[in-house]
Amino acid sequence: MGSPQRAYPVVHVTGTNGKGSTTRMVASLLEAVGLNAGAYTSPHLERLNERLSISGQPIDDDQLASQLAALAELERFLSIKPTWFELMTAAAFRWFADEAVEAAVIEVGLGGRYDATNVAEAAVAVVTNVDLDHTEILGKTRQLIASEKAGIIKPGSVAVIGEPDDEIAAIFEAEAAAVGAASCWRRGRDFGADELRLAVGGRAAELWTPAARYEEVFLPVRGSYQCDNAAAALAAVQAFVGEVLPDDVVREGFSSLRLPGRMEVLARQPLLVLDGAHNAAGTAAAGEALAEDFSSARRIVLVMGCLRNRSARELLEGLADERLAHVVACRPPSPRAQPAGAVAEAAREMGICASVVEEVGEAVEEARRLAGPDDLVLVTGSLYVVGAARSLYGASRPA
Repeated sequence: MGSPQRAYPVVHVTGTNGKGSTTRMVASLLEAVGLNAGAYTSPHLERLNERLSISGQPIDDDQLASQLAALAELERFLSIKPTWFELMTAAAFRWFADEAVEAAVIEVGLGGRYDATNVAEAAVAVVTNVDLDHTEILGKTRQLIASEKAGIIKPGSVAVIGEPDDEIAAIFEAEAAAVGAASCWRRGRDFGADELRLAVGGRAAELWTPAARYEEVFLPVRGSYQCDNAAAALAAVQAFVGEVLPDDVVREGFSSLRLPGRMEVLARQPLLVLDGAHNAAGTAAAGEALAEDFSSARRIVLVMGCLRNRSARELLEGLADERLAHVVACRPPSPRAQPAGAVAEAAREMGICASVVEEVGEAVEEARRLAGPDDLVLVTGSLYVVGAARSLYGASRPA
């Protein structure tokens, strides 16, 4: 293919949680700067096209088909059959080169060091955080997982580290020194988010980088953890362009941000909220957002389905909200789905009322029937569940 990933500078993003949100934030800020930026994210919620976008617009069907057809021709000459994710990654790199993007923001699929996306030589490497996930592949400790994620730091790059734990952050600093990175910026020392508060339709925060502070920046997102992601994204873009971003550019970049399936409100009376949390750390963050951003909700009815490699009990414990009144367990539309009955049983063992409705759309309707007008229905546990709910219920309905 001629190494298309070298045709443009790259911001590479990894982390246990928040890497998809941060990727979208970086892309939105780069567009506000005036750059034609591509973004590669995974997984998709409703359509495969969502994974590849330029200036916020997903690749259209004809272009995607063209890229995949070209790869099918090349595949005939390979001795090793590429994985599905490798082919999608190659399609993204090739499309961005064909469209002559000025920058590409690339989200790691899994880990970092041995991920298919890591053929790119990142100008800026971003790490959102490190927690226990995919331990059967990445390692059973946060230290081992951090070592794998540190592999995206390259010679001459700027490493932007959002993980606040000193011991874990030191692993990234050591990697940056070992490979000859230009610098290593750490959250809390070189960038961060302060003065966090609720605002209508999102959050407001003071964001700061090594060179500037931005007061009362409105972020159309829910959950205080998104403010940390925003600070990392802002630092990454400042490192990428090599200069301080004007105040109006920062505000424009964040105001146009959209994060589908991340504490996304689809309807009211009762509130219908979608969140793609699918590990214990993710549901803990979702639990904090429920307590802070949706404190007025009287009761919470949960629609949850998860994959076989997840502990339903750990996901439920992460939410830890005394308002949780009922769990409607469903089956994600995936061959790796955990039986809905197992999710319901985990809820009952915790003393939570539970019922089983296998199909996602029917589960959402059952939860809305159980909820009163002042209650909240949360759909979570798997991006497959969130994607199905978003597609079936209709994200185009006004919130």
